[in-house]
Amino acid sequence: MRILLSAACQLLAACLAAHACAPAGWGGRGAGLLSGQNNPADNSALGALVRKSAHPVAGAAGDYDPLMRLVGDARFVLLGEATHGTHEFYRERARITRRLVEEKGFDAVVLEADWPDAYRVSEYVQGRGRDATAEQSLSGFTRFPRWMWRNEEFRDLAAWLRSHNDAQKAGAAKVGVYGMDLYSLSRSADAVVAYLKRTDSDAAGRARKRYGCFYGYRDRPERYGQDVAARQIGSCEKQAAEQFREMEQLLAAWRARPDRRRDDDLFSAYQNARVVKNAEAYYRQVYEGRFSTWNLRDSHMAETLNALAEYLDVMGAGKSKIVVWAHNTHQGDARMTEMGERGELNVGHLMRRSHAADSVLVGFTTYAGEVRAANEWGEAGRVMKVRPALPESFSALFHETGVPNFLLIMRGAEEQLSRALGEPRLERAIGVVYLPATERRSHYFEARMSRQFDAVIHLDVTRAVTPIK
Repeated sequence: MRILLSAACQLLAACLAAHACAPAGWGGRGAGLLSGQNNPADNSALGALVRKSAHPVAGAAGDYDPLMRLVGDARFVLLGEATHGTHEFYRERARITRRLVEEKGFDAVVLEADWPDAYRVSEYVQGRGRDATAEQSLSGFTRFPRWMWRNEEFRDLAAWLRSHNDAQKAGAAKVGVYGMDLYSLSRSADAVVAYLKRTDSDAAGRARKRYGCFYGYRDRPERYGQDVAARQIGSCEKQAAEQFREMEQLLAAWRARPDRRRDDDLFSAYQNARVVKNAEAYYRQVYEGRFSTWNLRDSHMAETLNALAEYLDVMGAGKSKIVVWAHNTHQGDARMTEMGERGELNVGHLMRRSHAADSVLVGFTTYAGEVRAANEWGEAGRVMKVRPALPESFSALFHETGVPNFLLIMRGAEEQLSRALGEPRLERAIGVVYLPATERRSHYFEARMSRQFDAVIHLDVTRAVTPIK
């Protein structure tokens, strides 16, 4: 048992290092449909084909006009990133997000972040809460890696969202910011109890008793999973599920009221109860080894998007529209990558499955430059040099075009281009840990990009995101 737990600990550490719990063997070359080889010498001819279809991104107001036309009336726009620490990815996603809000009426920005931390930002941008500045509203992002959301680039978007909301007419719906991750077990449990303490003391007592099952694991929820696997304690699965059902009933009762008014705090408490339920399963099943924690995490993210859309639909005059910020490995359709061949799914796959005509998936790539990342999980982030992309990768292909920054629309693209980019080729993925010494194994996977994404934005030489000190 000790050996098994040690292996499970190593698995969890590796998962957290990728900040996404990527499937085992993530960097290895796949088999079957994804076993094709690419000749780097072909990059020149294919690069010319890409160059012909590329829309330059140069900081002009119309850079993303083709993307806006592609979005049309879609309700979900998923904006990826090839790393968790690149300035240009944040900057360009912010530019796109501002246009989606102003021109398309998007009313929610969802992050690959924990719900309580993002909800604090939402309170700020909507003119609620205790924070006086955008920078203060990011103070909840204290968990590693802080730089992922506690940075100048995202702070500037939060400030813009506040200004945009303040300019709206009285009573108009305001854009919110939300998190879709599941790591915040303890803080989400606290938030459920705090909400119920304000609204129903008896219900708060029941929640406090149920969540008392997690006592002793507040700061180390992964230890909870380890102790359950070792049979040192019983699991808290039943208690977490019971509390979520009670919050579901509260939300259903609110929805049934003819005189209901918007109640973001109730929905937030309901969502925090979902986080506790799914986080309990996540930390426990990492050590049980019977289930894909990657699938569980991304299923939770998709559940969150659907639940948020349903809530905003109830309150709004029309259909809600949501823009999502997360890593490419979550946003692109997993079925078109190595991970899909092994039965792994992700947010992009699930949203296409349930909202095919209403979702647009956008990937990001870079060739070289710098990134903010850590050498190991939990270490302070630092600026690291990004090696030039491998010759057989999409990034190297895009570099061959000679166009430094561009948007490429792949949905509905000319047949030859779509077919060429639909062939398996390497795609780079850098999480919060960057390991240049093992880059091929640690940071590359094969994908069919024209089928994985509807569009891609290539930024050839990039620099590191700037953290808030």
